[in-house]
Amino acid sequence: MTVLIERAGCVGREDELVELTSRLARTPASGSAAVLVLGDPGLGKTALLRGLADRVAPPALTAGAGAWEQDCPGSVLRQLLGEDPPDDPVAAADVLVARAAGEGSADEPRLVLVDDADLADTFSLQAIASALRRHREAPVLVVLAATRSTPFLGEIAADTVRIEGLDVAAVGELAVLRGRVLHPAMAEVLTRHTAGSPRDAVALLDELPPARWARPDTQLPAPAHVRDEVQLALAGCGPEDRALAEALAVLGDHASLGQAAALAGLEDPLSAVDALAAAGLVEITRDHRPRWRTPLVGVAVLATMGARRAADAHQRAAAVVDDEVSRARHLVAATPLPDAELADEVARLAQRRGDEGAWAEAAALYRDSSRLTEDPVRRDDRLIRSVDALVAAGDGMGAAALVPVVESLRETPLRDAVLAYLAILRGRASEAEVRLERAWDIVNADREPETAALIATRHVLHSLALCRGDELVTWADRAISLAGRDSAAGVEAAAIRGLGLAMAGRFEEAHDAYALAARRVGHSAQTQRVTMGRGWLDVLADEPDEARSRLEGVTDPRILGGSTRIAMWALAWLARVQFLTGEGEAALQTVAAGRALATTSGIALVTPLLEWTATETHLLRGSWEEATRTARAAEVGAQGYEIMRVPALLARAHIAEARSDFRAVLRILEPLTQAPAGSALSEPAIWPWAETYAAALVAEGRLEEADEFLRPHETRAREEQHRSAQARLATARGRWHGARGDLDGVRDTFDRALELLDGLPLRYDRARVTFAYGQALRRAGRRRDAEALLSSARDLWDGLGASMYVDAAERELRAGGVRAPRGHRGPVDLTPQEETVAEMVASGLSNREVAAQLFVSPKTVQYHLTRIYAKLGVRSRTELAAMAAEPTEEP
Repeated sequence: MTVLIERAGCVGREDELVELTSRLARTPASGSAAVLVLGDPGLGKTALLRGLADRVAPPALTAGAGAWEQDCPGSVLRQLLGEDPPDDPVAAADVLVARAAGEGSADEPRLVLVDDADLADTFSLQAIASALRRHREAPVLVVLAATRSTPFLGEIAADTVRIEGLDVAAVGELAVLRGRVLHPAMAEVLTRHTAGSPRDAVALLDELPPARWARPDTQLPAPAHVRDEVQLALAGCGPEDRALAEALAVLGDHASLGQAAALAGLEDPLSAVDALAAAGLVEITRDHRPRWRTPLVGVAVLATMGARRAADAHQRAAAVVDDEVSRARHLVAATPLPDAELADEVARLAQRRGDEGAWAEAAALYRDSSRLTEDPVRRDDRLIRSVDALVAAGDGMGAAALVPVVESLRETPLRDAVLAYLAILRGRASEAEVRLERAWDIVNADREPETAALIATRHVLHSLALCRGDELVTWADRAISLAGRDSAAGVEAAAIRGLGLAMAGRFEEAHDAYALAARRVGHSAQTQRVTMGRGWLDVLADEPDEARSRLEGVTDPRILGGSTRIAMWALAWLARVQFLTGEGEAALQTVAAGRALATTSGIALVTPLLEWTATETHLLRGSWEEATRTARAAEVGAQGYEIMRVPALLARAHIAEARSDFRAVLRILEPLTQAPAGSALSEPAIWPWAETYAAALVAEGRLEEADEFLRPHETRAREEQHRSAQARLATARGRWHGARGDLDGVRDTFDRALELLDGLPLRYDRARVTFAYGQALRRAGRRRDAEALLSSARDLWDGLGASMYVDAAERELRAGGVRAPRGHRGPVDLTPQEETVAEMVASGLSNREVAAQLFVSPKTVQYHLTRIYAKLGVRSRTELAAMAAEPTEEP
């Protein structure tokens, strides 16, 4: 099977290749070294060594060990040297180093590769060990690849590189190399099925026909080489050993040893466990529970049983397992033909599990029920419901792969609602709108209240993504009325309804609604939905500590059978909380977790929200390239829904603001000023964009426009008594007063802003308000008062790790001049403001950019610049920059 891997290339091992080539490059300075590469059979160790050899020059010395040559002294050395080695391992070591050095430069790195080193003969390993010890200064790297470590290998190699199974992207790349273009969901299935083994993945890609790769719900077999190995191993086992192996294969990974023993009819299964371990089929855990060496072994054991024996075993297994879902799935596996009674039983169980929020189980059960259903209408309905459950579970990729199948079915309200649901999670607002309207038009709510309620809950999610609070509440109430408050649709609607109330500015009602919903769901999978919505509300309502507590508990979709979609929302808002409270590193880690879920689930709706937080965090740190990258990631596909579009625009606007490009800020945020009536975009508590837009208007000198723009937002925030929104808007208003020369207005407004933030752990907002206050006072000539605020802002920014804004605060302090004694200004008597302007202009900033950062007019900058030119005896910006670049003479 090694040939298969070599033909596929060294895919998915770039990190390992980089690490090994880096180690090789260090050998001229560090001396000779050995690295042990460990990995299970089939993971591509041979391909890794070949890929490494292809990257280096001069050519590496290579060898591969074999079990049949272990008793042949020097067999590996003979391959490395191309001739018989000396009889003494020490002499052989000297020859090996000399051969590796060749005729090149003495300090040129050299590479020695040994595959299957755990099978190498002792003499060769002794010679390699002696070579490393006796020639420590030689620039030689020995890479030993092995399936298992041995004491001798561990002694030779000080470092170990472990290789694991390939990830989904690498398996997809392997498929392309084999002439198969897999849907991402199918690549995920193949990766999970083979545990990322390149050998097994390539074998299946070659062995199975193209039709088997069209649907991710297909049952993949074990590759032929695994079936052959397992059949040979089982042939050497006794009847009881084989019976236990078959029982383990039928029951699956989650069964206990006691259940497997009962199915196999064994009173004492431990002897059989030992036998299976000796045959290389299982590994034994600490609690004596056998575990397949790889997942494919269990699949291969089932294949050796044949259809009849496997079906009989599944029938018996249904009486052994202790939960109803496992029982149902064993009965389905034992039933090859349609069975209406069993199909109905499984469908009812699927609905119950869906009602409880265990959507992944519901999806599998609905699919099983569909297979057993003969009536075509009911069969299609159950298949559609299985796709709907996949979407609800957050498996957007798996559901998307089945879209062609669903679209090929006759049109029904349920079909359109399911396709709309998937369109929402993929961020396709127009498609979702059309499908939802069509579904609602053709459903008969009197005859199909359950389906009508489901369509209404999809409208709820659609309205949430469009940020239409009142519309959301209307659809939620309609869903609850149709299905009942305690139904799955009712709970789903209630879990989002509170957010609609908040988006409409009805925060007190929103809190009451969530308190009621939490009491109704108790402790179940639906708890995840209600808790996430409540945590989201806490973020919007200035309650970050409560938000963190709730959101941290629902970020893992595996808990209580929860949903990946809900977990992604929880991660997005948790990252926001962490950013606002000054936990930048934690925020980036949370964003990374959210990105990972987005990649595996295919859900695009939450990505811009994650990347907005990442962008702002990178900006604080002065990481411009990273901020630009994440802002671009936020923009991908963010045109459909407001909940995607607004974070993407904010990310871009904050980059422009940090660059003092206020014209760009206004251009970027202008679309948000056109929000229709009823949109949450006009709610300052929901989206913090209005203060950024207003501050840009002030910076551009458009004071009347700024005043007119701010008034309705200020009124709204004041009526809702939303503290952080009032404080943020007051920052823009304070700047407005400063631009008009109204010092009393500056003080009153900023003091009020800081008072509003008092007691709230919103460190980011407090830093922004304090910094803006200091800027406004410095511009008004109140330098000593400004110094205290700017010093405080600098310390706040420093605590947030905001290096860029620490520099900005230091620049403001220098411009104020309070801390700069005249004797320290140098031979030319520039004022503190002139020194700051000169420094910024010399760094390449335009007059407009300097003015924006110092919060003065461009005319003021030009005035200072004219005086600077005269004092320094220069005539242009270029000469000023050149003077600044000259080294300062020591006194």
